[in-house]
Amino acid sequence: MQELYVEPLHELLRNKRRIERELHIKLSHIGKNVFVEGKAENEYLALEVLKAVQLGFSVDTSLHLKEEGILLYEVNIKDVTKRKDFERVRGRIIGTHGRTLQTFKTLTGCSFSLSYNRVGIIGDSDDIQSAVDAVTSLIQGSKQGNVYSRLEKQRREKRLSSRHIGLAFKKKE
Repeated sequence: MQELYVEPLHELLRNKRRIERELHIKLSHIGKNVFVEGKAENEYLALEVLKAVQLGFSVDTSLHLKEEGILLYEVNIKDVTKRKDFERVRGRIIGTHGRTLQTFKTLTGCSFSLSYNRVGIIGDSDDIQSAVDAVTSLIQGSKQGNVYSRLEKQRREKRLSSRHIGLAFKKKE
């Protein structure tokens, strides 16, 4: 049995049956402490889903973690910068009307969530590193345009390399 403190308990309780059914576990709670019972690998997966919900992801997005190769990564803003104006840093990450986060989502294929001084990233294991690098660069003060151009370049290179791999496989067949 594993235990985790979950702040948005109402979101979890609203989707409790769905989480239990999809992850093959049993959830119970005392206050905001949630207890997870099941097989070890299911418990681990459930804890990752609960951490994602705690970071502000929806249950739908969090349940993508059960798919092969999908990871949750957390960036703590305080660990990346020594700046004390966290509201400004959070504002840079969100962007005007959420445009920066939306652009990051489009360029990396990952989902982002901002909760207090933590940025949660859910994505494919291949894409998560570029998303983490982009968020860290933005926190450290890089211009949005420079970060976007680097992401576009990485995306272009990835697309080209996947085409070459696809051509190589076609030739061998």
